[in-house]
Amino acid sequence: MHIPDGFIDAPTSAAFGLVAVAGVGYAVKRAGAENTDQLTPLAGLVAAFVFAGQMLNFPVALGTSGHLLGGTLAAVLVGPWLGAIGIAVVLGVQALFADGGLSALGLNITNMALVGAVGGYGLFALARRVLPRRGPSVVAASAVAAFATVPLAAGVFVLQFAIGGTVDLPLGGVAGAMLGVHCLIGIGEAAITAATVSLVLGTRPDLVYGARDLQRAQDLTVRRFEPAGAGAGLVPAVAGAGRPQPAARREDGSAS
Repeated sequence: MHIPDGFIDAPTSAAFGLVAVAGVGYAVKRAGAENTDQLTPLAGLVAAFVFAGQMLNFPVALGTSGHLLGGTLAAVLVGPWLGAIGIAVVLGVQALFADGGLSALGLNITNMALVGAVGGYGLFALARRVLPRRGPSVVAASAVAAFATVPLAAGVFVLQFAIGGTVDLPLGGVAGAMLGVHCLIGIGEAAITAATVSLVLGTRPDLVYGARDLQRAQDLTVRRFEPAGAGAGLVPAVAGAGRPQPAARREDGSAS
């Protein structure tokens, strides 16, 4: 998924570079407006996890391999805006080490940060709407969105290649290979995302951005406690029992 230098021509790379700058800039603005101070430290940890996860490849088929994209995972944990910023930072650092070209950085940010995180969270939100409002539904929705965003990002790459590809390859063959392999990679993406979200949701559900509605509903739940012994067949207490009674007076007016 990391596009190298020279694979897409300069005008197309520059155009998607502008898309990436605009998208990340908007993400910074939205993240600031949401007052996500509590999630900012977690965003750094998520970015580090994605950076490490992208260095580990797993075999797919026919000698190919894939790795974690992490966009949907980051978005579910810290929100689409911080998630997109974190993935963009990861891609920028990787480009310095020749994992994806510097001239193709805008292309990669568009595919993996904007489509992966922002688009992934949109798919996650749609899946949540049709699933019950429970914790397991958050995990299931994250898996569905993570799977879908991998071939979706691959499809955007095919569009970029169709516009400005510099390699003499048939577009149909590129599309078939990219979409086919990345559907398989999406299975691994879904498994890793679901496992991670499930772990965090089970230990610190308050840190999962995508489960905020469940946390608010739990906080607003009003519990009514029955008095001790209610419904156990005990006789209700007589009104006034246990209260000090005024001293009885004799007929001569002295207290008894």
